[in-house]
This record gives sequence, structure tokens and C-alpha cells, in this order.
Amino acid sequence: DVSDERAVVKMMQSVRRTHGGLDALLNNAGIASMNHALLTPGATMERVFQTNVFGTFLFCREAAKLMGRKKFGRIVNFATVATPLKLEGEAVYAASKAAVLHMTKIMGKELAPHHITVNALAPGPFVSKMTAFATADADMRDKVGADVPLGRVGRDEDIAGCMQFLCGRGGAYVTAPVT
Repeated sequence: DVSDERAVVKMMQSVRRTHGGLDALLNNAGIASMNHALLTPGATMERVFQTNVFGTFLFCREAAKLMGRKKFGRIVNFATVATPLKLEGEAVYAASKAAVLHMTKIMGKELAPHHITVNALAPGPFVSKMTAFATADADMRDKVGADVPLGRVGRDEDIAGCMQFLCGRGGAYVTAPVT
């Protein structure tokens, strides 16, 4: 549970003991709730924000503590294209990822003096556990991908190069994205 503060702190302590530190964090944990706003229970909103916003914050904070010791680190948080597209049925999810985006911008400024970069990626639809309902069936996957300029949903290899850049030496000057 990425929103369990004690568990996150304990995990990062284990990383420090086992590996001596941390160079990069890819904050990709996330959940969604595709419901019309009038049909979304408060408990659903709370669960989405606990995972997407609080979980991202806790991992950023604890990873930055480890990275600060070495004066080097790369953090990449996942946002979503659902936020700027203002897609119906995604108010809670898009709002949570908008919070992640703004948190990323501020943390990028706050952590820059420690030589830690903080960035956000907002890819289109990808094949993942979260999107399994929409990507498991080939017809549905084609329908979801039809709105993407490349005409398909993304795959891991589509984003790997971007991650390598942001987490490597090439990404040393890229932080606190401005939109």
C-alpha cells in the first residue's frame, strides 16, 4: 500500500540498508475510477487520492532523503493525458493526477539544490493492469488506440527511452516541468 506512510518509510530504510542509497524513482503506482461525478462515492475519491497523490508524495519524500545523501537523484512521476483532455467520467482520476503534476513542479524546485531532478510524464493509454479492462480485448484496444495520433495504445518499450533519458546523465538539466 503506497499510501501507508510507515510501510513506505520502512521500505526505503530497507533500500538504504541493502543498496546504500537510491539513484532513481519511477512513481507509477496509480488507480482510477471511471465514474460520472454524480455517481462517485466519497470513499472512491479518497482511495484514488490516497494512492495517486499521497502515495506519490510519500515515495518522493523518502526517496529524496536517500538521494540527498549522495547529492544525486532522479524522480519521475506519472501523470495522465486525462487531465488536460478533461475526459468525462474521469474527474477524480484527472484531479488526482493534476495534483501529482503540480506537486512535481514544486518538488522539482525544492529538490534542485540537492541535485535531484523531479519530472512528470503524462503518456496516453498504455497496456497495464489498470487499463486491462480496456486493452485485453483486441477490438476494445483498437478503439481506445484510435484516438491516439499513432493509432494504438502504448507499450513499455514506447516509454523506456524517455525514462532512460530522464533518469540518466542526459536528464541532469531537466526538472520541474512547466506547462
